Amino acid sequence: MYDYFLGGKDNYPADWEAAERVLEVLPTARTIARTNRAFLHRAVEYLTRTAGVTQFLDIGTGIPTEPNLHQVAQGAAPEARVVYVDNDPIVLAHAHALLRSTPQGRTSYLHGDLRDPAAIVACQEVRETLDLTRPVALTLISVLHFLPPGHDPYAIVRELLRPLPAGSYLALSYATTDFAPARMARAAEVYRQSGVALRQGTRADAERFFDGLDLVEPGVAPIHRWRPDPGAGARVPDADVSMYGAVARKP
Repeated sequence: MYDYFLGGKDNYPADWEAAERVLEVLPTARTIARTNRAFLHRAVEYLTRTAGVTQFLDIGTGIPTEPNLHQVAQGAAPEARVVYVDNDPIVLAHAHALLRSTPQGRTSYLHGDLRDPAAIVACQEVRETLDLTRPVALTLISVLHFLPPGHDPYAIVRELLRPLPAGSYLALSYATTDFAPARMARAAEVYRQSGVALRQGTRADAERFFDGLDLVEPGVAPIHRWRPDPGAGARVPDADVSMYGAVARKP
C-alpha cells in the first residue's frame, strides 16, 4: 500500500483495493507517504553530514523506492554501511535492489521481524555488516504504528537501542490523532478491516520513544516541519500529514 501511495510499480490488486479504501476516508494518504519519505531523506542527510554517522540499521524497510536509504547515506558518505530489515516476503524478493552498495560501503538485508528485536540485533547480518563499537543510526520510519496489539513498541525500541553504543541515534516517525482525529480514526478502521492494526498517538506518545535520549532540534515535530527544505514545510497543513518524527542521540 505504501508503494502504491508513492506511485510505485511494486504493488498488487489487494494493495490497490485496500489503498483506495483508505483514500476514500483519508484523501491525504499520498501526501503522508511522500512527506514521510522526504523526512527519512532529511534525517539521513543530517545523520551523515552533520552527526557523522556512517552505519544504519533500518527496520521496516518496505519495497525499495529510490533513492533508498543507502543511496542517500552513501551519497554523503560513500563508506556508509546499511542493514535493511523487513518481514515481508515481497521485500525479500526485491532485496537485490537494496544490496547495490558503493565499493567503499556495504549493504545487507535481513528477513527479520520487529516483534523479535533481540533476534535482529543478534543476527549475523547485523554483526558482520555493522561495527557495534561505533555509533549506529536506528531508523524506524512509519513502522511502529503498525505493530499488532499485544506488543509494546516502547519496549521494542529500548531493546533495539540497548546494544548500540553511546553516540548512536534513533530516527522514527509515528502516526498521530492530534490534528485530524476523526479522519485518522476512519483510516484506522479501514486498515483494521484489511487485517492491519494502525496505532495512533499524541505528541506525548511520540515523545516517549525518546526517553533518555538527547533530541536533535526541533525535537518531536510534524514530519514536514522537521528541518524542512526552505519554504517546504509551511505549505502543507499539519492535518494533511498527521505524523510526528524526530531524531535523537543516545548519550
